[in-house]
Amino acid sequence: RPWDLEAEPAGTAPLRPFENGVELTKKTIDCLTKLRPFFGDCLNRMQQMGHLDLDSRKGKAPGGYNCPLAESGAPFIFMNAAGTLDDVTTMVHEGGHAIHSFLCHSLELNGFKEYPTEIAEVASMAMELFTMQHWDVFFSDSNELSRAKEQQLERVITIFPWIATIDKFQHWLYTHPIHTAKERDAMWMSILQEFSSPVVDFSGLEKYRAVLWQRQLHLFEVPFYYIEYGIAQLGAIGLWQQYKNDPDRAINNYLNALSLGGTKTLPELFAAADLKFDFSNTAISKLMKFVKSELDQITFTTSS
Repeated sequence: RPWDLEAEPAGTAPLRPFENGVELTKKTIDCLTKLRPFFGDCLNRMQQMGHLDLDSRKGKAPGGYNCPLAESGAPFIFMNAAGTLDDVTTMVHEGGHAIHSFLCHSLELNGFKEYPTEIAEVASMAMELFTMQHWDVFFSDSNELSRAKEQQLERVITIFPWIATIDKFQHWLYTHPIHTAKERDAMWMSILQEFSSPVVDFSGLEKYRAVLWQRQLHLFEVPFYYIEYGIAQLGAIGLWQQYKNDPDRAINNYLNALSLGGTKTLPELFAAADLKFDFSNTAISKLMKFVKSELDQITFTTSS
């Protein structure tokens, strides 16, 4: 059943990587410093300037984001941390955006600091994957560390079917502007079924699935903006594959691409990171097989 996909096994306590924003900040700085001292320095500077608002609290707006600040060059991270694994990935994700902001601050024109969304999300999504190498700062228990990595990599893969669903659906919407609600519902269900897993039992949930597209605000607020996440995730996986083979080379490629800001086209920015701007079946299949191989290497120990 669909609700089983995110559930922990019976008797398994949820992961608790930190207790509060102070601890999250310290551990994230430690993690980023191990990856490359410059990364930790960026977050440390933001902390010293009071540019981190991390803890959830009553009356606080929802969500999480990184906000570049043009004058200082030190951005601001806002989020609602509650001690979960999702908060860790949000923090390092926004940290990737923040590092991108720092790297572009010295560019001569403000327009150069406006970069394609795809490369912006490569900055953040790649940081989620890079930092897994040092997630032991959050999880001292080896089993908890393995659980965290497994959950992260599963999400890396499972995001793609939903991206494909939304992108194909909105393509149909705008190529068929004169359609009825009935036709729209039928097309949505057809596309949703195309990209849904056959092993999940959705029986009895048809009326909810029929309106599932309405939860995706992008369809209403920013038409045609969603496939960018898929393009960025492929770039992030490509950089992570580089990292597994040669960490220093991967980080240098990451820095090289991000420091260009918006001075190059998206294919040129990918090339600067030594990534192929290739979304063919063959290219995507190779990346998915790599992620699957990394998932297969995650091991758990059992107590006797």
